[in-house]
Amino acid sequence: MSERIVSRDEQELIKKAHKYLPGGSLGNLFTDVVIERGKGSKIWDISGNEYIDYLIGSGPMVIGHAHPEVVTAVREQLELGSTFFANNEKAILLAEEIVNAVPCAEQIRFSSSGTEATLFAMRAARAYRGKDKILKFEGGFHGMNDYALMSMGPQVPAEFPTPVPDSTGIPRSIQNDMLIAPFNDLETSVSIIERYHDELGGVIVEPFQRLLPPIPGFLEGLREVTRQYGIPLIFDEIVTGFRFAFGGAQEFYNVTPDLCTLGKIVAGGYPLSAVAGSSEILSPFNPTSSGEGGFMPQIGTMSGNPIAAAAGLATIGILKREGTYEKLFSTGQELKDNLQRLLNEAEIPAQVVGEAPLFDVFFTNDEEIIDYRDTLKADANKLAKFNKLLLERGIFKGGSKIYISLAHTREDIDKTIEAFSSTIDELKSD
Repeated sequence: MSERIVSRDEQELIKKAHKYLPGGSLGNLFTDVVIERGKGSKIWDISGNEYIDYLIGSGPMVIGHAHPEVVTAVREQLELGSTFFANNEKAILLAEEIVNAVPCAEQIRFSSSGTEATLFAMRAARAYRGKDKILKFEGGFHGMNDYALMSMGPQVPAEFPTPVPDSTGIPRSIQNDMLIAPFNDLETSVSIIERYHDELGGVIVEPFQRLLPPIPGFLEGLREVTRQYGIPLIFDEIVTGFRFAFGGAQEFYNVTPDLCTLGKIVAGGYPLSAVAGSSEILSPFNPTSSGEGGFMPQIGTMSGNPIAAAAGLATIGILKREGTYEKLFSTGQELKDNLQRLLNEAEIPAQVVGEAPLFDVFFTNDEEIIDYRDTLKADANKLAKFNKLLLERGIFKGGSKIYISLAHTREDIDKTIEAFSSTIDELKSD
């Protein structure tokens, strides 16, 4: 282990980043590491430092960086044109693949980001129901639209179902149309839904919330109560789509929503997202629809662009192959188990939380972490140091989440476990 070498070129770029970008960042990670390239499971910064990548673009590079089949597909499409603002073959074929893969999908409406997809999903649900309110879950991340930025990460949570704005610049009126429930607390969630069912346009939830798996019966209970009152249930699968199973978390947990949102993996690392689900609920997107609610326009210059669609098709083609998800889960489970073992042996109070393809550690000795408020009890400073020490050892991850990819090799696993071990030894000695 040694301090990261920072070249003069990278130092100059870091200075320019702080001059021209607020916070010196693109808004995602506020760390002074400037990435130059990626290949497979590795990335390299401008100074030439190599890292095993467990951020993988915040999830989309599940088959690794610059996969040759994706590169070929994109290069071939580049020669034919980048975007047309019109139907194109690749987008139509990608829609077909998604419908065939995802249990809830009958039709698809493409957009360019997860923020857009969740916004349009909530809008479609409200249009279908003719009701304004949306229920989301405290700690749930649904992008950066105003509705999503309610109780995403409140430092001082309010009493349920009162929302807390996570950002300045959001109209106060938005608060009146959002209800907040506790993830994994079915009794409280059902009581809120029952109390407000006449006002609810929809319920949106990450079936796997950030790093928290649903407890047995939670998703099933949400499905039952929303179906009882005819309220559209939306699964935000931007992260879990094509990661937990070919059909996403709804296949993995065997609960089918009315709508879902997709992004990241489905676009093969390019800007594209989608709302998928019931053709009845998505019918307002059709200008010739005879539905009572009327037309719901959705225009996006890059929506369904053929470059991203070509990358998505190539990625999905690889994920279809035999053994894909077995490998993804095997790699993740080995790393997850070894991280918890090493923490236990060092007698550091910590819990490794998540599913095999996506997990991280919470430094806390409290009881099982099952909801957002439990996560607030963890030692965030210790996690930040853990991440910093791993970076020094050539392991690249975000502030939270360890994403597993098919590109991670046996050698990567061994080096990562070794880095876990020496990092934990250093944490213990503090």
